Amino acid sequence: MGMCVDPGAFRWCQALSRSQSLTTASTARTTVPTSTAATSGGTTAKGTTTPTVPTVSSHSQQADYRHVSSFHHAKVRRSLNTTIFIKKKKAATVTAAAATATTKVTETTQTETADSKSKSVSNNFSNQYSNNSNYTSSNGSGSTYNTSINCRQANSRGSCSSSNIERALAVRRRNLSLSTNKLSEQYSCSAAALNWLISSFVLLLCITLCTSSISPPAPQDAVHITAILGESVVFNCHVEFPGDHPVPYVLQWEKKVSETGQEIPIYIWYESYPTHSGEGYEGRVSRVSPDSSFGAASLNLTNIRESDQGWYECKVVFLNRPPKQHKNGTWFHLDVHAPPRFSVTPEDIIYVNLGDSIILNCQADGTPTPEILWYKDAIPVDPSSTVGIFNDGTELRISTIRHEDIGDYTCIARNGEGQVSHTARVIIAGGAVIMVPPTNQTKLEGEKVQFTCEAKAMPGNVTVRWFREGSPVREVAALETRVTIRKDGSLIINPVSADDSGMYTCEVSNGIGEPQSASAFLNIEYPAKVTFTPTIQYLPFRLAGVVQCYIKANPPLQYVTWTKDKRLLEPYQTKDIVIMNNGSLLFTRVNQNHQGRYTCTPYNAQGTQGSSGHMEVLVRKPPAFTIEPDPLYQRKVGESVEMHCDAQEAEGTTKPTITWQRRDGQPLQKNRVRIMNGNITIENLRRSDFGYYQCVASNEVATIVSATQLVIEGTQPHAPYNLSGTATEFSVTLSWMPGYSGGPDYKQDYTIWYREAGVSDWSTIPVTPSGSTQVTINRLSPGTTYEFQVIGKNALGDGMMSKVITIRTLDVQKPKKTSTTTAAPNEKEFKHASDDLGPKPGQPRNVSVLEIPNGFLISWQVPLERPHLVQFYTIKYRTDAQWKTLNRGQIRPEETSYLVKNLVGGRTYYFRVLANSLKSYETSEEIKFPVPARVKHKAITAGVVGGILFFIVAIILSICAVKICNKRKRRKQEKELNMVTARITDRNALSQPVPLRS
Repeated sequence: MGMCVDPGAFRWCQALSRSQSLTTASTARTTVPTSTAATSGGTTAKGTTTPTVPTVSSHSQQADYRHVSSFHHAKVRRSLNTTIFIKKKKAATVTAAAATATTKVTETTQTETADSKSKSVSNNFSNQYSNNSNYTSSNGSGSTYNTSINCRQANSRGSCSSSNIERALAVRRRNLSLSTNKLSEQYSCSAAALNWLISSFVLLLCITLCTSSISPPAPQDAVHITAILGESVVFNCHVEFPGDHPVPYVLQWEKKVSETGQEIPIYIWYESYPTHSGEGYEGRVSRVSPDSSFGAASLNLTNIRESDQGWYECKVVFLNRPPKQHKNGTWFHLDVHAPPRFSVTPEDIIYVNLGDSIILNCQADGTPTPEILWYKDAIPVDPSSTVGIFNDGTELRISTIRHEDIGDYTCIARNGEGQVSHTARVIIAGGAVIMVPPTNQTKLEGEKVQFTCEAKAMPGNVTVRWFREGSPVREVAALETRVTIRKDGSLIINPVSADDSGMYTCEVSNGIGEPQSASAFLNIEYPAKVTFTPTIQYLPFRLAGVVQCYIKANPPLQYVTWTKDKRLLEPYQTKDIVIMNNGSLLFTRVNQNHQGRYTCTPYNAQGTQGSSGHMEVLVRKPPAFTIEPDPLYQRKVGESVEMHCDAQEAEGTTKPTITWQRRDGQPLQKNRVRIMNGNITIENLRRSDFGYYQCVASNEVATIVSATQLVIEGTQPHAPYNLSGTATEFSVTLSWMPGYSGGPDYKQDYTIWYREAGVSDWSTIPVTPSGSTQVTINRLSPGTTYEFQVIGKNALGDGMMSKVITIRTLDVQKPKKTSTTTAAPNEKEFKHASDDLGPKPGQPRNVSVLEIPNGFLISWQVPLERPHLVQFYTIKYRTDAQWKTLNRGQIRPEETSYLVKNLVGGRTYYFRVLANSLKSYETSEEIKFPVPARVKHKAITAGVVGGILFFIVAIILSICAVKICNKRKRRKQEKELNMVTARITDRNALSQPVPLRS
C-alpha cells in the first residue's frame, strides 16, 4: 500500500481547497476535519494530471458533503475522466509543520472568492490537459510562495507555466521558512489577502503530501513473482485505511521502465469513474474481485508477455487524510518464464550431393535461455573431423557429406519450462526419373489427345518440356492455339488435325544430372481426301503418261474410283490403263481416245471426304531431241570435256528446258561446270568426274532423257558398288560389281575390310584369285553382326571404298539327335566337339589333381591358342563308363583351379577340363587319379578312436570310484572294530581282581 503524488497535483490541491471552503460556508453544522489529506495524481504520458475528490470521514459529514459539493464533483469529473498518472520525479519531504495548517472560512464573500478561484483552477487544469503540457524538472530560484502566488495570478488570467511549478518543487526546502513572511507582505494591502493566504497554505499542504511519496524498497522487501508466458498472475496489494475506517481512495499501478528509470502507469482506478489501462495493457489488467482472498488493491494481469518482466508498484492515495510514512507503496518484481520456441529452423528436407558442405541452423527463444541439442537418427551427434557444432549449439556444420551423414537430424531446444524439437531430413539429391512415360496413341481427326509424363525426383522441382519432331510444341505454329501442358506434365492437344501426326517427346529435369526423355507417336486417322486438283493435265502422245490424283489418307489408301466424262471408268477392263498404288492413272501408251474430263474419289478404312474437281486431260506430242550427247566420252585427268544436247517442242506446246544431272544423284561441281544452250562443259577433269550424265528436256507435256558416260583414264579404281552378302552361322559370302578400273590398261584387285559392329579396329582379307568379285569369309562367330566394305587397287594405287554393308551371322541351330552337342558325351570314349559348331579355344594344359588337408585341388593352365574365346570352364569326370559334370556352376575364365571335397576313397577318377566358347568347346588331355583308401575310412576311424577313448576314460573313472568307495568302507569297518575292541578291553579289566599289598 502507498501514496503516489507528483508535482502535477498543485491544481488539484487548489481545487480541493476551494471546494473545502465552499463546503464549510454552505453547511454550518458540518465541521471540516482538522487534518485533511490531499492527494494528487501523476501526470500522464501527455502531461495531464488526475484530480482528487475530497472525502469526509464521518457518515453525517458524508451526507452533507454530497449535498454541498455537487458542483465541485462536476469540475473534478471533467478532469478525472481524462487523467493519466505518470510520476516523473520524486520530491524530498518538506517540513511537517506546514502540513498541519488548516483554516476555517465562514464569510460569504470568502466563499464566493473561493468559488471563483476554484472555477479558475479547474478551468486552467482543463486547458492544460487539452494542451498536453508536460512537467519537467527545473532548478529555478525564488520563493515558493511567490511562485505559487504568481501561478494563481496566472490562473486568473487563464494560463500558468508548468515550469514555475516544478521550480517551486525544486526550491521548496530552501525557501519554506520564508514563505509565510513573503505571503503576508504580498497580500497585506488586499481585501482578499486572507483568502490567498489560506489557499497558499492548502497548496503547500498538497505539495507536502505529493512529495511525501515513498522510494522503492530495498530488493529484500519486494515481492518476487514468477509467471509463465501466456498465463495470468495476481499482484496481491492490501489497502490499510487510516484508523481502520474505509474512505475513498485512488488506486494506481505503475511499472518501472528499466531503460529510463521512469515509472509508467499501467492501471488507474477510482470508484464510479472509468478505469485507465496503460498502453500495451488494454484488456489485460483488471482489479481483483472484492470477494476474493486478495487485497482490495490487488491487480490481475492476464496473457503475460515477455515484455511484462520488471518492477511494479502498487500505490493507494487516500483523499482528505494525512499520509502515513510507514504505509508507503508495495513493490513487486515479475519474472516471466517462457518455454522454448523456434525462431530459425532448417528446411524439412535438404537435398545434397556427396562431397557437399551444409549448415543446419536452429535458433530458439525462451526464458531461461534454451539449450540446443542435436541428434542424428535419435542418437546424439558426435563431433568429428567433418561434423561440428558451433555458435552455442545453434549451428550443425558438415564440411564433406558422406553416405553415413545421410539421415534425420533433430534439433531440440529445452529449458526449465519445456522443450521443442524440429527434424530435418538430409537426402542425396537425384535427377528426375520418368515413372509413367507417354504411350503411342491413335485418334480420329477432331478428337482430343492427352499424353501423360509422370516423373519423380529429389528434389521434386521437376520441369517438363514437350517436343514434336525435335521442336518445342509451343513453337510449332500449327499447334500454338491447341496445345496445353498441365501441371502434372501431361500434354493435351484439342482438337487434333491430320497434320499433328508425328513423334512427341517428353523431357523431364530437376537441374541434377542429364534430363530424361521418353517419346510416343501420335497417329491421326481421317477419311481419305484429295489435297490438290490440277485443272489441266497433259499426256504425251504415243508415250507413257500419268494423270495424277493428289491424295492424303490415314489409314492408308484402299482404292480410288475414277470417272471420265461423268462416266465411271473401269481401268481394269480398259486396255493401256493401270491404277497405280498412289491412286493415279498410268497410261502405258497414250492415244487420242484418252483425252477427256476426269475426276477421282479416294477411299480408306475411315471412308472418303469427297471427290476431286474436274481435271481436263489433253493429249499432245512430247518434245524431241534434235541433238543428243555421244554414248561415251573418254578423257584423261586434267583435260576438259564438252557434251552437246538440244530438243524441240511439238506444235501447240512450249519450248522444253534443257538441264544436265549425274545419274548417281551427286551434285555437279559448279566451279568447273558450265551449261550453255543445252551444252555442258567440265574443265580440269578429276577421277571423281567419272560416271553417267543425263541430258533432260522437259515441258508441260513430258520429260525426255538422253544419257552418256564420262570415263576418266589414268586414275585409281573407282569404288565397287552393289555390294551384297549371304550369311551362315560361321561365314559370310560377299559379291559386288567392280568400279571403273582406271582405264583399259589397268587391272584391279580387291581387298575385304570387315569388323564386328561396335569394334573400332578393322580386319582385312585379300580377294583371291585376282580380279574376283566374290569371296567367302570363314571362322566368324555365330549370331554376331559384322560390317563389310570392298576396296579396289590398280597399279596407280588404292581406289575408293565401297559403301559399308551390315550382315549378321546366323544363330546356331539346335543339333540333331545324332550330332555332337556342346556337352560332354555320356560314353566312355570322350567325344570332341565338331568343327562345324564354330570357333573354339585351344586345349587347357597341365591338368593336375593334388590332395590337400581340406580336399582335392584340380588345377590347369589356360590354352595357348585363342584363349580370348574362353567363356567358361567345365570339369568332367568318370569312375565308370559315364562322364559327369563335377562343378555345379560355370567356372569363370580367369580361374584355373577347383576344390573338390567329396571324392570317395579307394576309387580311381578320370578328369577332363573343358574350355568352352559360345557354341563349342575344347577338352584337355584325360588324367587319371586314384583316391587313397584311407580317405574312405577317415571318418569311421575318427569315430571309432573317439569311442574307444571315451570307453577307456569311463572305465578308469569307474575303477577310481570303486577304489574310493572301498577305501571309505574299509576305514569305516576298522573304526567300528576298534570301538568293539576297546569295549571288550574295558570289560576284561573290570573283571580281574585288584592285587592287595602285602
